[in-house]
Amino acid sequence: MKNALLFINGEPPKNLPKTEGYDIIACSDGAFHYLKEKNFPLEKLDFISGDFDSHSGEILHFVQNDKLEIFHTPDQNKTDFEKSLEILLEKGVKDVDVYGGSGGEMDHFLGNLSVAFSFKNQLNIQFFDEFSTYYFMPKNFVLENVKGKMISLYPFPKAENITTKGLNWALNKEDLDITGRIGTRNFAIDETIHIEFETGDLIIFVGK
Repeated sequence: MKNALLFINGEPPKNLPKTEGYDIIACSDGAFHYLKEKNFPLEKLDFISGDFDSHSGEILHFVQNDKLEIFHTPDQNKTDFEKSLEILLEKGVKDVDVYGGSGGEMDHFLGNLSVAFSFKNQLNIQFFDEFSTYYFMPKNFVLENVKGKMISLYPFPKAENITTKGLNWALNKEDLDITGRIGTRNFAIDETIHIEFETGDLIIFVGK
């Protein structure tokens, strides 16, 4: 099972993650700018995808890497994030860690969540930003080493019969709905938390 590190064009991470342990490292053409500015080791990139409308020749000038693949993806009906995920699927990737998915213009952030939702049965996608890690949860879930951390449960758009253990404000077979009650700004009172639900979809945000 392959895993990938993917940078996309949202808020650049203040501290770049370690690259060890990934089978594939990739970025969108928009994210290439901040990687270059932050002195990311560009030779470690396996592919870059995008429409390259603003810097078609710049990337090959800066990246001295014989293995680098350039995917020109001009389809404006799909986002750069979506097109990158399609490439990763074709390469046999299952787990994707995403940086640059939040911040900036909020319509991009919401769009990225929608894209992740559409791939959730094919890829295990985790987003990382300066505040939290977040991802779509399985329906029976255990998370360890989180005592004192902020835990938010966000329905997308609805989840039913949710039960939690180890959170300060517990749920007992209760529902969350984006148009009504949501489960944000809770926190873990135990090192291990348990969350299960019957139907719908939940995004969990785990604070740093």
